[in-house]
Amino acid sequence: MTEIIPALTSRPPRYPHATSEPTLDTWQDAPHNRWAFANVSEFVATAAIPAHPRHRNGVPWLDRLVGVDDLDQRLEDAYTDALVVVRKGELIAEYYREGFSPVDRHLLMSVSKSLCGITVGALIDDGLIDPAATVAEHVPELAGSAYGDATVAQVMDMTVAVDYSEDYRDPDSHVRAQDRIAGWRPLHEGDPEDTYAFLSSLRASGPHGQRFQYCSADTDVLAWIVEEVTGRRYAEVLSERLWQRLDCADDASVTVDAAGFPFANGGISCTARDLARVGELMLAGGELGGRRIVSEHWVRQTLAGGDPELARDSAIRQTHPGASYRNQWWSTGNARGNVYAVGIHGQYIWLDPPTGVVVVKMSSCPEPVTVAWNDVHSALFRDICRSFDR
Repeated sequence: MTEIIPALTSRPPRYPHATSEPTLDTWQDAPHNRWAFANVSEFVATAAIPAHPRHRNGVPWLDRLVGVDDLDQRLEDAYTDALVVVRKGELIAEYYREGFSPVDRHLLMSVSKSLCGITVGALIDDGLIDPAATVAEHVPELAGSAYGDATVAQVMDMTVAVDYSEDYRDPDSHVRAQDRIAGWRPLHEGDPEDTYAFLSSLRASGPHGQRFQYCSADTDVLAWIVEEVTGRRYAEVLSERLWQRLDCADDASVTVDAAGFPFANGGISCTARDLARVGELMLAGGELGGRRIVSEHWVRQTLAGGDPELARDSAIRQTHPGASYRNQWWSTGNARGNVYAVGIHGQYIWLDPPTGVVVVKMSSCPEPVTVAWNDVHSALFRDICRSFDR
């Protein structure tokens, strides 16, 4: 039984430089987000994602990353809360801002999507989910929605044509409505009562499979499929299929709405070290510590990326001209084959296949996402990974 931890009603001292206490309306905005992303349960109800106890020794310093110029300043300028660099099972270097530590959990935002992708991949391997089947075949309640006749593979790759706005700054956008329904912001009159009702209300905007459309609701549909085929809560499945098999040291958590539905598209919090194990799993072909978590075929498919032509209109192409999306992971399409998971305000798992390096970055950037921030992070990860080429 998944334990639901209600949001606390009391508020801690405001983060330095803030002129007021964080509220349900403001906790995601700078400067409150610097404190709030590490304390999500103060605002939103959460469900635990239990781990098995594990220990890793040593706290390397950043000076082990030889050849990366001005790294301390670059991390500070990029509002870094945590940085972890791992190579082939070895913890190479890490950084934590003042007030944040290796055992503190941090909100992952849309990096959560990539964890969902692995979980769905594992269920596909076991024959519980058919990627070629329509969503309605797995979740009949979605038959009349935008997702009813979309295949699971199209949802995984975000090629579902759905009437959905992902504008984080527009209070009338669908993504902001999802925030409210998930308990991340105060509800508006007329909002659906829970995520089940919200997803069922979405309508198609055209034929599926013809172009990439980044849509956070897609991931929540996947979570609904996970719950439907297993008969269990998403947090329980994620714990059993991913977190415990990764032998993570600390529990993770995911925020839940009034019906207990998980905010799978952005609500997971965990430590930076444990998140790095997700990256290690991907570079190791789906097996880590002698445990097969997801098939090598699924990992190879994901690392190969999707059809770049489908993402031709995506803003990320300004930073990565060959970018594509596959199985809830981004591919840069560059010569190094870099693949990554990313969340707004600067959350990352960055994979560098040539060196076997995984970089995890947790941040509280003031803006949700801009081309400039994409460029800053891409350059930072490039320089870190290239330092291992020597």
